[in-house]
Amino acid sequence: MTLLPFALALHALAAVVWVGGMAFAYWFVRPVAAEALEAPARLALWSGVFARFFPVVWISIAVLLASGYYMVLGPLGGFAAVGLHIHAMHGLALLMTALFLHLFFAPWRRFRHAVTRMENDQAATELSRIRWLVAANLTLGILVVLVATAGRYWPA
Repeated sequence: MTLLPFALALHALAAVVWVGGMAFAYWFVRPVAAEALEAPARLALWSGVFARFFPVVWISIAVLLASGYYMVLGPLGGFAAVGLHIHAMHGLALLMTALFLHLFFAPWRRFRHAVTRMENDQAATELSRIRWLVAANLTLGILVVLVATAGRYWPA
């Protein structure tokens, strides 16, 4: 018996959590926090939000990669047997992962340390970098969702 339905469900769930979390943070939390909170409180809020969200992103990435490679290399017959949309999703997923790795190990690390040291100007600079990277990854994530849902219907 194939685990394809289970892997596909996990894959979709991990994508929804990651992309949906970015959408919620970028489109809903960010505008309210920017309007309602002064710098120290806004920076503390984002520090807490990211500290909770980023571990979930790590899990999502692991699930996405493991389930994606399982599906392609197992039941779907390998990369030579899948459509262009699968290759597009794979490439975009690797790019999104690389952007997240940069975000996590560079601006997030500097942001966290600046917030801890109460260096608000430095923290705000790093938060701006994080915001740009989240916007880029959110855009890529939306593109992946479009490819995942419509790609199999592209002309051959």
